[in-house]
Amino acid sequence: MDIRPSPIAGSWYPANPVRLRREIDRYLEQADPPVLPGRVWGVLAPHAGLRYSGPVAAWAFACVRGGTPDIVVIASPWHRGDETPLITTGHAAYETPLGIVEVDADVIARLDHALRVRLGSGLARRRYDDEHAVEIELPFLQRVLSPFRLAPVMLADQRAVTAAALGAALAETVRGHDVLLVASSDLSHYEPEPVARQLDAELLRRVAAFDPDAVIAAEQEGAGYACGSGAIAAVLWACRALGADRVTMLRYGTSGDVEPAAPWVVGYGAAAIWQAA
Repeated sequence: MDIRPSPIAGSWYPANPVRLRREIDRYLEQADPPVLPGRVWGVLAPHAGLRYSGPVAAWAFACVRGGTPDIVVIASPWHRGDETPLITTGHAAYETPLGIVEVDADVIARLDHALRVRLGSGLARRRYDDEHAVEIELPFLQRVLSPFRLAPVMLADQRAVTAAALGAALAETVRGHDVLLVASSDLSHYEPEPVARQLDAELLRRVAAFDPDAVIAAEQEGAGYACGSGAIAAVLWACRALGADRVTMLRYGTSGDVEPAAPWVVGYGAAAIWQAA
């Protein structure tokens, strides 16, 4: 099998599987999300180094613990810049210290077709990428879900037109499947903590209002920031098309919770996107 080797194990998170499993499980045990009386279609989770964002991300993944989706879509930013709007892996699987996660080639092919119809361009495939925003979520998913196939989508272009097309194409592609959609995004970057908390509160208010257009507009308005604003919006649009009708904020924190003496912080939020029973 053509497997993407991890470029971040041993730096962003432990390379030792026993240590990684123990750390993930500790964060999950500390998380106490509410019971949501309905179907969780998606979650928002941060993607920084595990020691920083893991305590917040665990709240998102704890609320889907024991789930049995056959497909998990992870939408994230592509942090390196690219002339192609949307990117996926060129490999057949991802590897973490906890094992192999196979990519669903059929879903990727159908999503590529749906995007070409809507957007005029599809998914560019990249091999041996060093993008962390998809991979950092996988160990959590490996601990809380039964085996699943992965559909990774990374947005180099996070404008509303691209995010909306992705959301519609995702809903069309996965409809009829047992699916979980993950929006992988951090919030404000490198601001003093009081400023970060103000910006993050407004961005998360827009997420909680189930308003993807407003999420994308936040940076332009100077009201808030998320490095994966387009990824968040795409997942919101897709979840709404699949039947989700509400968003519940689960947890908020910053890197200052881990390094309180730092002059700036990065913000992290966790949320569930769900459909009331």
